[in-house]
Formats: sequence, C-alpha cells, structure tokens
Amino acid sequence: MTSTTQYHWFISSGGDGRDLAPTGERRLRQGADYLVQVARASERAGFDGVMLPLGAYALDGWLLAAAMAAETTRLRFLVSARPGLELPTLIAQKAATLQRLSLGRLQLNIVVGSSSHDQRAYGDFLEREQRYLRAQEFVAVVRALWRGEPALHAGRFYTADVAGLAAARLAEPPPVFVAGASDLAEQVSSAEADLHALWGETPPMVAERIARLAGQSRAHGRPPVGFALRIHVIARATAAAAWEEAARLLRGLSPQLIASAQQQLARSESVGQARMRALHQGRAVDDVRALEVYPNIWSGVGLVRGGAGTAIVGSYDEVAQRIEEYRGLGVGVFLLSGYPNLEEAAVVGRHVLPRLRGV
Repeated sequence: MTSTTQYHWFISSGGDGRDLAPTGERRLRQGADYLVQVARASERAGFDGVMLPLGAYALDGWLLAAAMAAETTRLRFLVSARPGLELPTLIAQKAATLQRLSLGRLQLNIVVGSSSHDQRAYGDFLEREQRYLRAQEFVAVVRALWRGEPALHAGRFYTADVAGLAAARLAEPPPVFVAGASDLAEQVSSAEADLHALWGETPPMVAERIARLAGQSRAHGRPPVGFALRIHVIARATAAAAWEEAARLLRGLSPQLIASAQQQLARSESVGQARMRALHQGRAVDDVRALEVYPNIWSGVGLVRGGAGTAIVGSYDEVAQRIEEYRGLGVGVFLLSGYPNLEEAAVVGRHVLPRLRGV
C-alpha cells in the first residue's frame, strides 16, 4: 500500500493523438524521442510516476522505462508483466535490474490478459481460469526470488530453484499491482498484491469493490490491499470549456466506428470491459451530456476504446473534487491520461495537481 497519494500520467506507447478515433491519420508521430518527452513533461508537471501499457499494440514497457529512467530523476515507472509470456524467474531478475538502475523507482503491474485470442497469438493456450491461478503463483515466485528464499519452488505451473538466482534478490522490492474486475482477479489481488488497479467506474461502484477486496485481504490474513484508479481527464478553466472538449472528441466518432468498436469490445472476455460497456449502453451516443454517468464522469471514451472507458470532465476545481471523492473511498494511486498526453500532462499538472496537494 502507499502511505501518500500518488498521481501518475500515461505513456501512450501504442499511439497518441488529439482524438478518440484510432485512425492512422489522427495519430501523432510516434517515436522513442516523443515518449521520453512525455516522461520528462510528466515529471516537470509534478506527477509521481507514469504507467506504461502492455499489449500487441504497444512498445515494450521495460525498454522504455529503462530509457526514461536515464532521462528523469524522481519519476516512478509502472511497468506491466503478463504471466505466460515470460517466466517469473526472468521477470524477477528484470525487475531487480530496473529497480537498481532507476534507484528504486519501479512499480510492477501484473496483467493476466483479457482475451484468449490475444494470449494464443503470443503462444499461451491456457484458458481464462487457469491464467488467473497461474498469475497468483507467478507473483508468489517473483516475491520469493526477491527475498532470496533458500528453497526449491515446485508448484502447479512453475518449478524453480529460487535460491539460485542471486541477481533477482532485492532489499527493497517494488510494489506489485494486479488489475482486473473478475472474482478471479480479486482472488489474486487479495492473496498477493500490494495494490489492486480499478478502471474508472462511478464512486459508488468503486466503493463497493474496495469494501469487498478489503474483506478478502483480511480473510487471507493480510493487511488490506491498496487501490489504484485508471481514468482519463478533461480539465479546463470552466466546466463549459471542458464539456466542449468532450463534445469535440465525440463529434470525431462516426456511428460506423462506434458500432464496429462495440462489436469488437463485446467479444472481450474481460469482466471489467463488460462493466465499462454497461456504463454507456442505452444512452444517446450523439449527446455528450447523455454519456455523463455520474457528476463529471463521462463514459464517451469507452464508445471506441478498450480498457478504461471513462473520463473526469469539468473545471479544474470540479476535476480535483471528483478525484478527492475517489481518494476518500481509499484510492491511493491515480493513473491519469488525456488526449494528447503531452499537452494534457501540462494542463493537469499546472491546474489540478496543486489543488489536490493544497499548493
């Protein structure tokens, strides 16, 4: 768990742009220089860290984090690992290496994978339930390697001489995040995670999940797991200006694009993705305020984007107030982003973070 609230920004290594529509002509030119520029801008803006995504669409987060660590001084790096793509022994060693290179700035995010199709594309043919069971053992092995336990681990999915990998030992290991909205994901988190990552559902929905996971952690004899929240931000000087920006994003989405994206998202096995889709189903997709599912919580992003499908929309004060509401529920790490990430990092850093920190 975190002792103080952390605010992270996002490294959009799969493509960044000013619009929601994921069309090639609307993407900003990508490259390592641009992504490092976003990391530097995030640090200058006052963010505590950055999140690096994982998937077939994104550049490798480990390599990017190493490059960014050399260009920053205090920025943390939330890097994702997916059990089944790499052995826990290798992840433990990579994490230990990056933790040392960055002088203790690594955070590790365990992503189980929401699509059997994508997993098979990587050569992983385990079914969904088995993937979660493997993830729980994966984290246990990684932690044992960091501790340098003098034992042979022989489990259901992994066998490893955890005492034989000295390079993986860490006196100060990074915190482990686990993401997911299913019962299986919560089981992994309550047993092994330091923090559970949630997508930006409404505060009442988040409160219910936090209460449930806290109870599950106690059942495992562990302190309550901490919580992170992944959500976009559209913050402007006035509420009217913020909602006009949301309306601009919505105008860039054709009915055909929305229908195609929703068909694809409906095939996802992810419980979290289904919950994101449910937020906007039955609402008018041509009316920006009709997609406001809670004061300042806009579900329009999820019309065409997978993953976190909501944004906090409002004036600087309103955005800060909504973040404070989530913080009051127990969220300790906020994983924020905007369109595009370079410019919006400066906006949020200049106008929202000082309100949250009382500066």
